[in-house]
Amino acid sequence: MPELHPTNLREVCNDSYFSFESTADVEPISGIIGQARAVRSLEFGLEIQNLGFNIYVAGSSGTGRLTAINSFITQHAKIKGPASDWCYVQNFTNPINPIALELPSGTGAQFRSDMRILVDEIVSRLAKTFESEDYHRHRDTIAQNFVRQRDELLSNLQNEANQNGLSIQSTPMGLSISPMDEDAQSSTVQTDTKPQNQIRGQLEDQLKQLVNQVRNAERITNNHVKEMDRQIILGSIEPSISELEEKYSSVPKVKQYLTDVQTDMTSNVNLFRSNPQDTQAQAKIPASQEGDDPFRRYDINLIVDNSQSDGAPVILEVNPTVSNLIGIIEKESRFGSLLTDFTLIRPGALHRANGGYLIIRIEDLVSKPGAWDSLKHCLKERSVLLEESPDRMNLLGTKGLTPKSIPLDVKTILIGDVAHYQILYANDPVFLELFKVKAEFDDVMDRSQENIIEFASFVSMLCSKEGLQHVSRDGLCKLVEESSRISEDQMKLSTRFAEISDLIREANYWSKKDGSSLIQSKHVNQAQKEKRDRSDLVRDKVLDMINREILSIDTESDSVGQINGLAVTGLGDLKFGKPNRITVSVSTGKEGFIDIERESNLGGRFHTKGVMILGGYISDKLAYNFPMAISARITFEQSYNEVDGDSASSAELYAILSRLSGLPINQGIAVTGSVNQMGKVQPIGGVNDKIEGFFHVCQNRGLTGMQGVLIPSSNVQHLMLSEEVVDAVAKGTFHIYSTETIDEGIEILTGVKAGNRLADGSFEPSSVNDLASQTLRIMSLDMRDFLSGSTSNLN
Repeated sequence: MPELHPTNLREVCNDSYFSFESTADVEPISGIIGQARAVRSLEFGLEIQNLGFNIYVAGSSGTGRLTAINSFITQHAKIKGPASDWCYVQNFTNPINPIALELPSGTGAQFRSDMRILVDEIVSRLAKTFESEDYHRHRDTIAQNFVRQRDELLSNLQNEANQNGLSIQSTPMGLSISPMDEDAQSSTVQTDTKPQNQIRGQLEDQLKQLVNQVRNAERITNNHVKEMDRQIILGSIEPSISELEEKYSSVPKVKQYLTDVQTDMTSNVNLFRSNPQDTQAQAKIPASQEGDDPFRRYDINLIVDNSQSDGAPVILEVNPTVSNLIGIIEKESRFGSLLTDFTLIRPGALHRANGGYLIIRIEDLVSKPGAWDSLKHCLKERSVLLEESPDRMNLLGTKGLTPKSIPLDVKTILIGDVAHYQILYANDPVFLELFKVKAEFDDVMDRSQENIIEFASFVSMLCSKEGLQHVSRDGLCKLVEESSRISEDQMKLSTRFAEISDLIREANYWSKKDGSSLIQSKHVNQAQKEKRDRSDLVRDKVLDMINREILSIDTESDSVGQINGLAVTGLGDLKFGKPNRITVSVSTGKEGFIDIERESNLGGRFHTKGVMILGGYISDKLAYNFPMAISARITFEQSYNEVDGDSASSAELYAILSRLSGLPINQGIAVTGSVNQMGKVQPIGGVNDKIEGFFHVCQNRGLTGMQGVLIPSSNVQHLMLSEEVVDAVAKGTFHIYSTETIDEGIEILTGVKAGNRLADGSFEPSSVNDLASQTLRIMSLDMRDFLSGSTSNLN
């Protein structure tokens, strides 16, 4: 019989791979392990600069995609060089459209500091100037000249009015001409008043002209004062502005901004008066806009500062809301309203990543309302346009901004699973335009010597980074073997490094408890055992129910039409193999093969397909030359959950053959594997858990030496069984059989030859196939006789 040798059951790692005693002597890994295809895709995507060649990194969680990508891109970013600084400044012409300024990397903070120093110096200097005696003397001289000129004009007109019995009076309505004698003012004698009225009219005309002259003189005087103040401010700020213009001459927009600052300062003289209470009232700036600081308009809102960057920025956005991606315009409560200005613009991840790289998890992105659409818009337009937050746009009293957009040059890397990629690829045309590069991370890598050495480098990196004890050679071998078990392949290593890392952390705990300076194989074993014990409550309850025969599983006798199939149960972090009794009953009839699971709505599509394949095999193999007249009912006993998958189809077929041939099956051998219509046994998943699940059932009841599991030959390469099972096989108390065909399998289960087809179409006498075929032929004849008898009775 094709029984497997213990060496076939687990691919042991030979410590001859390692020339070191522990991972302390190994150089920590700095790149990505075992993902050559993905690395090539990443390098291509990062280096090509054409529009739309952003990257989607696909793969399962736990493979270390995010950590590896972040590290890989960070190294690549150092080559690219630092990105520009960005700031928003006041638009003095249209304050609701703040201006964006781009500065060389590291100069943004310096420019902000220079502007603060400039404003402080100018404010201090002008405050002293406007408080000086010299200034007040000049201003008083101008004012006195105006007063003297005004008084002289008024005095001349007053004298002329007095000579004619009239006087210039000041009233609430302004200056007016009135008689000096009030009795004469009330006189109604026309002949006496007519000459005075004519003179009065002439004087009133002169008074109007005089008022206009005074107003013109006052306007000229004020203009002289303003011009004097303007010249004072200009003389004070021009050297400082010129110095900054020279310093930032390589940035034309900064030079233009400094020119605008100079124009605005000279236009708002009263900003620099020493009395701050009067500053805003007299200046052209509304207090509601500038808050308590009238010089806030000259601030520099530095939204991106790359002065501390070592290369291009690499931004990982873990909460990609719209605000966190494209920024937000905050608001302050002033005078009962929500108001804002350019200093309240806050950057988003796209601003910070501009000129570099932005990394986002796709599941986080698509779960945030509007975030995916906002990102697509920015990438497509190659600019970041900040807009008002939608939840604040309609608030009463809200005053908004529309900042100038910032050109965007960013390589975006989305990290997600293959399912998200397929959904976006099929349903979002813009996704195809923007993410032309796919870098797919595999769950496994070849178990080559090179990859095993890199695996050791990964372990070294983890231990060094997290302060864990290093791993000895035998401990490392155990980790390599566990990695192959996770991948369910003797020739592969798993790239689910999160799971490996957790095992190392737990082994580190037991190593310290043991007082060891290194993590050894026994500590890895203990970590595995303790982890199973924490999670195996449900499994232990199932084993207890089997032992107490609450769940009927026979592991010793021989039975006809009955077999133990194997399934894997997964509950969160718990996964274990569990045997299920499969039974078959047959009778003459027309129904064919009846899947009771499907009929009771407990069978999935794949299981139904597997049952239908059985009919194809039976009719082709055993009844190709006569019509079948069979009703075979197949069921999983004591199964109350949905059954899906075709991994039990070979077991179901063996049970059918047993029922048809009347030959009992050894219940101590459980079976797994799917089957095709040609009788080839095909591989299935979870083979290690299935074998170990049945082993534990037999172990609890007591190993008899006659028990074991029958698996497809193609699954032998996937065996990474626990050392406990391997030892039992080595001692002969448990057996693992492999088979390529149903004929081979039925011989193992019944101990009877399957039987080859002879020249006349029959099978070798007394073989399984012969007995089963004869039963089918008898059932066909019985059906013919029954139908024939029924017809004659009807006549």
